[in-house]
Amino acid sequence: MSDTSPTPRSARRPLLLVLLLVLAGLAGCASVPESSPVQVLRRVGDGDAPVLPPGPAEGSNALDLVRGFVYASGSSPDRHGAARRFLAPEAADWDDGTGVTVLSEEFDTVYPTSVDPEADMRTVRIRGTALGKLTPGGWFEASQAPVQIDVNVVRRDGQWRIARLPGGVLVRMSDFRVNYRTVKTWFVDPVRRVAVPDLRYLPSTPARAQAARAMELLFAGPSAALQGAASSMLVTNAQLRSNVATSPEGSLIVDLTQVGDLDEGGRRLLAAQVVLSLAEVSVGRVRLLADGAPLLPSRPDLTRDDVVSLIAEPVPATAPALVVYNGRVHQLNGAQLDTALPGQVGNGELAVQSAAASPDGRRIAVVAAEGARRRLLIGGTEGPAVPTGLGGATMARPSWTPTGSEAWTVVDSSTVARVVPDADGNPRLAAVDATELTRLGPVQDLRLSRDGLRVAAVVRGGLYAAALARSPDGDVTIRNVRALRPADIGDVVAVDWRAAETVVAVSRRADGPVSQVSVDGLSWELLPGSNLTPPLRAVAAAPNRPVLVTDQSGVWSFAGGELETWRQVVGGVPDAVPLYPG
Repeated sequence: MSDTSPTPRSARRPLLLVLLLVLAGLAGCASVPESSPVQVLRRVGDGDAPVLPPGPAEGSNALDLVRGFVYASGSSPDRHGAARRFLAPEAADWDDGTGVTVLSEEFDTVYPTSVDPEADMRTVRIRGTALGKLTPGGWFEASQAPVQIDVNVVRRDGQWRIARLPGGVLVRMSDFRVNYRTVKTWFVDPVRRVAVPDLRYLPSTPARAQAARAMELLFAGPSAALQGAASSMLVTNAQLRSNVATSPEGSLIVDLTQVGDLDEGGRRLLAAQVVLSLAEVSVGRVRLLADGAPLLPSRPDLTRDDVVSLIAEPVPATAPALVVYNGRVHQLNGAQLDTALPGQVGNGELAVQSAAASPDGRRIAVVAAEGARRRLLIGGTEGPAVPTGLGGATMARPSWTPTGSEAWTVVDSSTVARVVPDADGNPRLAAVDATELTRLGPVQDLRLSRDGLRVAAVVRGGLYAAALARSPDGDVTIRNVRALRPADIGDVVAVDWRAAETVVAVSRRADGPVSQVSVDGLSWELLPGSNLTPPLRAVAAAPNRPVLVTDQSGVWSFAGGELETWRQVVGGVPDAVPLYPG
């Protein structure tokens, strides 16, 4: 199996080097207005031509000229040709490929010092908030911080132009949304040996180049955020024998070389990586070759249907939602909204504080109070709950792995622990190396993603995402911890996964207590707050299910729709903890 490092390897692929440089030059930047939906980036079809922004307005002042330059930088074709129209001849060597900084929507263009109104040379400062950077490998690196960049402008024949500026590109999010599309590049979970997705962003135009760009993203390897959690079947020196091309029958020909000595399972995983990644850019059929011969002799041409069984699909949360209050676990189910579970977790024998049902709904892990102590128990929804031996003064709401083989929690806000029940339900404690997370401060909440690749956590009121790295010998490490929108969300209380790439968090922010954030931190929005009474204390989310939160009057449900209001499902229980399986 290949090296899991995300470092781009195209430097060792002369045939693909040009494509990587083009991708780096085409990348742009952006911010997210509060009303924008998460991960809704405009998809441009094959027949769409890029709409170029206007050039510099006749007689515009220096400040407006620089603002117009930033607006035009969202257009990536022709090495940001639209933005280059704002440059004076001496700035023609501007290097737009040295870095891509994503700006929030609001930014200023100001004079950093007083200016002589008659002077023909001035300095203009671009001042705003950087959300992070788009890498040459197409993934987004979140890093929210103030940014300011000075450019020099010159006036000639009554017209201002930019004479000197640093390398790199600044682009607003609104322009990014128009000019880029979200895709998934597929890699491999090295332990489960299944295909897993990694978020990437591609320029929407020209459409004819997107298949080649998708392959370049695949060769670049997993993003830094998934280092250690995902690997690639493409070994370090693998490359294309020739440019991708279309056969007379309509298949995209991808001819690889130096793929290494792969067994049948490895070849199928490699085929899944290529076919699934190309399907993201609307390639329906792939003729996948290795040194001119079919990679899979039995299937020379492959479609997504041929490899879909290798996707690490999370178990759908079809079991009813549950809610914990008054020391019992209750079921939320249609018209009968409040039914206590019949087993020990719902009959009052335990003082249940929080709980988590396994993805299939058959097992339940509960945190129960015994005086000032908390302990974790695991059992069936109708039978007894077995103590796990795990206890502490505090204990976070449990969370299950996608297979239902492990239950996780955080003890005393400092120790991430997992319990592995055996075939008979007897629990075994196992270690988690969470040093990179716990050194940031007290861990208030931790949720495992439903594809098993990541964790989302609340640490000292901040929202974080991290990779979940598993070794073949069973070691588990939380790594690559990244803060998500620290300046926007507020003091976070709880978090849950709404989709594989999206989390929902509740915070103490009075004007918007419920946020939805992409796992890479690029996209963020506030969900409507109608009918809610802050502060909120708990949240539950799952794919294709309403979001559940607890406010000062009880549990509320939000499923979107025209009214965009929350509907109360259980009243009079301000300490309730709702949950979906997982």
